[in-house]
Amino acid sequence: MSGSQTPSEMPGEGVPAAQKSSWTSFVKSIVSFSGDLSSLTAPPFILSPISLTEFPAYWCERPALFAAIADAKDEKERSIAVLKWFISTLKGQYTSRNEKLGSEKKPLNPVLGELFYGYWPDVNGRGQTNLVVEQVSHHPPITAYYITNPTKGLSLQGHSAQKTSFSSGSIVVKQIGHAVLTVDLPSGGKEEFLITLPRLRIDGIWYGSPYIELTGVSYIQSSSGWLSTIDYEAKEGRGYFGFSIGAKSHFFKAILTPPGSQNPVKKWDGLWHETSKDSDTNETFTDVRGPKEEVVVGSVEQMTEFESRKLWQHVARGIREGDYELASREKSKIENEQRQRRRDEQAAGTRWPLKHFEHIESDPVFERLGALFNATPPKEDTYVFMHNRDFPAAA
Repeated sequence: MSGSQTPSEMPGEGVPAAQKSSWTSFVKSIVSFSGDLSSLTAPPFILSPISLTEFPAYWCERPALFAAIADAKDEKERSIAVLKWFISTLKGQYTSRNEKLGSEKKPLNPVLGELFYGYWPDVNGRGQTNLVVEQVSHHPPITAYYITNPTKGLSLQGHSAQKTSFSSGSIVVKQIGHAVLTVDLPSGGKEEFLITLPRLRIDGIWYGSPYIELTGVSYIQSSSGWLSTIDYEAKEGRGYFGFSIGAKSHFFKAILTPPGSQNPVKKWDGLWHETSKDSDTNETFTDVRGPKEEVVVGSVEQMTEFESRKLWQHVARGIREGDYELASREKSKIENEQRQRRRDEQAAGTRWPLKHFEHIESDPVFERLGALFNATPPKEDTYVFMHNRDFPAAA
């Protein structure tokens, strides 16, 4: 939801008339549920036609900013370039569905082994950027991804999961996981950036018009020692850094601190879904009001059965056309096949083999870089790409 929008003021006002009873039942189930809300079945009209496996594409819908990281002249400038790219991904990740669909929609819950492939072509020498996504766990849902621009020597590897709960009329989402950006340097060395994820709060549930707000603090820690700290609480007038402002949706403030120091050398603030500026000079830092670049994918006819857009094609069509009976029927069919597959594996004493990623109990990069800013928790697992996917040849 943009900064100027407000939710409907009457309960259920954003819900289609024919769906009000199912929405009321869903809201009651949220309020009374005591576990992880991700296991609840949402009414079809609030479903997105997009599977959660497509979400990692939001990391690179501005591929020129991603490529520009490699062009930075020194460690400080690289940290600034990484922060600029990261802030520019937030709109796509957390508000773009409001613009397309009118409110936040629940993404389709991927099946174990679900896949998504895509790329952004080379334009003006920025290099081609490639994407591989795999659903590596169903309970709990965990999505692993790998993004690479070989021409620029850039790769991003990460995974994400969510733990959700209901509190004070909102759904609170704790994002689990992290990403590591690796930059190949002209000297032959590498610089790594540990990227942590903000928490989410989904408001507007009572009105049937959900929207996302970011909360808390996230970090980008470079192996060179430079640290970016992004505070999303400023909109409430009690920012992490002690400043006071009026309430604003999607407001953030970020600082950059050098190795071994807590004194910021750069500060930025603004709206992550519109524009932000250098706090000292007022120079524009990010501007995401312009068009983004959609990821290029193959045709559904050429996809394998576990690729997202082929797997969910009939469900997506039902949602887009408002045929919720079709969407519900096709969704149940996929979910029942998934359950049967798990029962068959349990009976045979086997486990679903991951295709592109290997699970590692403790990520040494997270442990090493997280220690520099006292990350909580101090250790996290990870999923390592096995480099067994042939990417499309660059044009």
